[in-house]
Order: sequence, then structure tokens, then C-alpha cells
Amino acid sequence: MLLTITTTHRPATDLGYLLYKNPARVHTRSLAFGRAHVFYAEATEERCTAALLLDVDPVGLVRRGPGERSLHDYVNDRPYVASSFLSVAIADAFGTALAGTSRERPELVDKPIPLSAHLPALPSRGGEGLIRRLFEPLGYVVFATRHPLDPAFPAWGDSRYHSVTLEATRPLRELLANLYVLIPVLDDEKHYWVGEAEIEKLLRRGDGWLAVHPERELIVQRYLVRQRPLTREALARLADDDPDPELTETVHDAEEAAVEERLNLNEQRLGAVLSVLRASGAKRVLDLGCGEGRLVRALLDDPSFERIVGLDVSHRALSVAAERLHLDRMPERRRARVELIHGSLTYRDERLSGFEAAAVVEVVEHLETERLPAFERVLFEHAAPGVVVLTTPNAEYNVRFETLPAGRHRHADHRFEWTRGEFRAWAAGVAERHGYHVRFLPVGQEDPELGPPTQMAVFER
Repeated sequence: MLLTITTTHRPATDLGYLLYKNPARVHTRSLAFGRAHVFYAEATEERCTAALLLDVDPVGLVRRGPGERSLHDYVNDRPYVASSFLSVAIADAFGTALAGTSRERPELVDKPIPLSAHLPALPSRGGEGLIRRLFEPLGYVVFATRHPLDPAFPAWGDSRYHSVTLEATRPLRELLANLYVLIPVLDDEKHYWVGEAEIEKLLRRGDGWLAVHPERELIVQRYLVRQRPLTREALARLADDDPDPELTETVHDAEEAAVEERLNLNEQRLGAVLSVLRASGAKRVLDLGCGEGRLVRALLDDPSFERIVGLDVSHRALSVAAERLHLDRMPERRRARVELIHGSLTYRDERLSGFEAAAVVEVVEHLETERLPAFERVLFEHAAPGVVVLTTPNAEYNVRFETLPAGRHRHADHRFEWTRGEFRAWAAGVAERHGYHVRFLPVGQEDPELGPPTQMAVFER
């Protein structure tokens, strides 16, 4: 059973600091079911590959197990394919990296680096399609080749085993957490008894990505081996982790809307975005980070928009949007034009493909800066609509808001606010990397010295 992790980060040997394993040595650990060996197949400044080789003792497992023995207990695929055994080995051999600590190089822990993980034999009860449904929304490029049952007898067909390579630029701890959870989910089997402690493991390793994964129910069900009480509790706790839209809206109304009320910026923003979308001629439009659905409602009121999808990370926000839009009482013809979906702007989602335009209104500043590259790839590389309309506050204008203390952002949840120069530099880089032209429009009355209160970028492919 083998897992290799490769990086081309410079210097690539930084991987040794992250894994807390010296590339010059072979590291062996004894486990309850065998031994785990960590060694480096290559370790240069340009490229470094760490291998985790798991040597499972099937006979020892059978002898320690209860009950009568059968041939299947001795002859099976467990020593050779990625399974829950490998997840346990990852947690044991790479526990420091999985926990997100590095004593000697702590600055590397949260740094996105180019990574490639290879699993020569990964079982999937669901085929290649399930592998892609689990990993692609997390931003991985997936390469999968299905193994035949027997190359000498092609008529026997294919097996459920795949050779899989996953590529992404992300912190190593995120890759390890994704593998830890999703390998046994694909295998749909666990070698140990599953109790309430598994919920804590799942939520800890799934922190930051599981709650917004489009396949989260399937992941939870399989990880907890379909034990309904455990599954219900885990899903309920994940739902509780959603941002409370009522609280968010209260904060927004009390802070950002209060700050901007004199200028009536919200209405001006929606009007400006609608104007650009209408001029684009788009019929199918995404509202990314739709919140309570104000823009979705405005789009619905214009019959020229034939397909409207609003996406938000919060289940509760979507419920509020559905209530305010009166989806349950909406005429069928109007209802057929709109859909609200749950998802994240930092995870690849095939549901976002095939749209002519997308609006991202006052959303990007709520993302952590280290998530911006993932957001960029999801929207401009994978979804790739013909037109993207994106608005964000102009930080320079904040001094004109009398009620906003110096140095404060307009919203308590804003992770940053860009100056005009910073926004233009970021947008120009995005456009160049993904084959778009970008132009900038003011929203609100421009100050001769500080510019407009809201800045808008229109990306056109």
C-alpha cells in the first residue's frame, strides 16, 4: 500500500520540514496492523518526493480478530490498496503535518505549495466519477486510470481499483486532511469499530471544507459506515457551523449599511451590476455569494434573464433567500428560471459551468487572502463565464464615512479592503492569467481625490 507526495516548491526539500521527516533517513513506525515506512524517492532543490509505504500483516490481523476464520480473512485486497489502514498510517506517520505544525519552519504550514499525491491502487465504489466528485470540488486536478481485473483476460472487464494522481497548490495539511477523510469514503469500508469518537475525527479533519462540499452527505454517511444516529449528529453539527445569515445580516445592517446609508450604495451597486449584465446580452447568470437574494430577485424581475442560479456557502442564508423570494408560492414558469444552490467559491463545482455571466457583489473581501488563488481558479479557470462583474469597497473612500472609525473596515467580517491601485493590480493579474480583458467602472459619486465608494471590475473573455 503506497502513497507518494511530490512538490516542486523551491526549495523542494522544505517538504521534509513539513512532514517532520529527514529526507536522508528511512523512518519506520510499528502500527497495530503492520509497519509504516517513510522514505524519500528523490530530494533535490527542484523536486522532492516522500513515500509512505504501509506493510499490512494480514495473518496477524486474522489471528487477533474474534470468531471463526475463512479463506477471505487471509486472501483479500487489504494489504495492497488504499483504505482506512492508510488513513490511520497518515495520522500516525504524518501527524505533525496533519495537525498543521512545524517547529523549525512554522511559516510553511499555511503556505500553498504545488503538490502531487499519487495512489497506485485506490478502490472506488462509484468508479472514476465518484473520485472526481469528491476531489475536484476541492480544487484538485484529477488523473485516474482504472485497473483491469486481469490484463491477460480483457473480457473480464475492469476492477474497482484506480491509479490516481491529485494535483493542487495548497497547504500540505489540507491535502493530508482530504486524503485522511476521503480514502475510506471511496473504499466504503473501515477496518475498525466506528463510534461517536469518529464524529470528532471527521469534523476535525473536515474543518474548513466538509461543510460546503457538494457531496458532504455522502461523505458523512460513508465515513461513519452508514450508522444513522452518528450520521444525523454529524450533519446537524456541520449545519450548525454555517454562518447565521440573520446574525450576519444584522451585523451588515448595523455596520456596513449604516455606514453607507447616506449614499444608498446598495441600490446603486445592484443597479450598476444589472446594467452591465443586461448590456452583456447574457441569458444565463450566476449570483455568487447571493446571500438573501436581492440580486436574484432583481434578475428574476427582468424576463431577459432565462436562467438564474444563486450560490451561497450558508444553508440558512439560502433558506432566508427562498423565503424572501417566495419560491414555494412562485408561479411555475417564473420558478423554473431560478435555482438556489449550496456551495463555496473556493471549491471547484461543475454546477457553475455553462453560464454566460457571473456577478460577485461585495463578496471577495469576505475571503481570506490565502483563499483568493482558489477563488480565482474556481471562477475564471473552471466556471469561466463570458462576463464576470465584481464589486468591492474602495478602502481609500472610507475616510469620508463620518461614523466609521479610522482604520476600521466597513463590515466586521471583511478580511481586507483594497485601495484602487491594489484592486486594479489584482484584477489585471487575474485577467492576464485567464484570458480576459478587464475594465473598471465607478459605483457611487466619485470623490475627486479618493475615487468612488465602490469599485467595479468587468471581466470579458
